[in-house]
Amino acid sequence: MLVDLNRCASDCDACVTACDKENGLPAEKTATSAQWIRKVELKDMRGQVRSLPMMCQHCAEPPCVDVCPTGASFKRADGIVLVDRHTCIGCRYCMMACPYKARSFVHEEITNQLPDVPRGKGTVESCTLCVHRIDQGEKTTACAEACAEAGHGAILFGDLNDPQSEIARRVHTVASRPLRADLRLDPGVRYEGL
Repeated sequence: MLVDLNRCASDCDACVTACDKENGLPAEKTATSAQWIRKVELKDMRGQVRSLPMMCQHCAEPPCVDVCPTGASFKRADGIVLVDRHTCIGCRYCMMACPYKARSFVHEEITNQLPDVPRGKGTVESCTLCVHRIDQGEKTTACAEACAEAGHGAILFGDLNDPQSEIARRVHTVASRPLRADLRLDPGVRYEGL
């Protein structure tokens, strides 16, 4: 995923709303509500403020996977990092290991779940890059689609391993970088204008 911070509007939360709807997350947030994507404001040394969508960064070297005692946190061959809710014991080690604070714990029973996005009380969850869509042959995530529909086009999703894909070409032609490059986790999410 490539996020162009020059196009990300601080007053827009279309990506957050779309993610909540796509995954059956509550629109009304409480202190313990799951949040798979959130908008954060970054201020640089000159006082310039940037709005940034923050979600699981789908690291090539995910610390959440390294600390999981059951193997519930895992990385697929395509690079998507997921949590198997059937194997997760709710220890939350992965939440502590994530430097991006991108994981949520499900505290309450969940009713009216969406069939493509199973969730469960007592488990950890995070952004899945809409894996249910990808596995069904769709080409983009709900957040990227909503951002385009809102007229910003700040989020681009695709296969970074396919040199012919739009995202691979763009990553090679624009200056982009991961969050916390100093951690050397090689995230699958890059930011332009950071």
